[in-house]
Amino acid sequence: MEKHIHTPINDETVAELHAGDYVYLTGTVYTARDAAHKRLYEALQKGEEIPLELKDNIIYYLGPSPAREGQVIGSAGPTTSSRMDKYTPLLLEKGLKGMIGKGKRSDAVKDAMEKYNAVYFAAIGGAGALLSKCIKKAEVIAYEDLGTEAIRKLEVENLPVIVVIDKYKKDLYIRQ
Repeated sequence: MEKHIHTPINDETVAELHAGDYVYLTGTVYTARDAAHKRLYEALQKGEEIPLELKDNIIYYLGPSPAREGQVIGSAGPTTSSRMDKYTPLLLEKGLKGMIGKGKRSDAVKDAMEKYNAVYFAAIGGAGALLSKCIKKAEVIAYEDLGTEAIRKLEVENLPVIVVIDKYKKDLYIRQ
């Protein structure tokens, strides 16, 4: 089924998404990869403030290439999600509702998705140049020293993704 969703998303929206749904996201999405996830995780464990609101938001596992002249952002393809798996359950507990990446997720992540009502979307690897056209604004909001892995706030319009794992633990990567 094809769905158009505005971010941020809530429990009701997550409950309506099912593995296999084609979704077009419009609104705010944040980026974070390995190094940023590590910093977020460590800060949360220490009870410190973090530089973005997790509640009801979506993180895109993205480290974009530099923008060419006249572009908002460079190539914006997803990175392998499993590298964030050790940090993800805590982020979901703190209110994160969605993740965009590519590849399989651990059982611990899927269990946390079910418990905290979250969804995992896949973006098409290798289509970063096309995906970047859906990004209308990009702004580094934290960890600028990480370069391409800095946390960015993106404004997206009709970003195409597929629900790969829904809150019910239906997983397109596993024959069920």
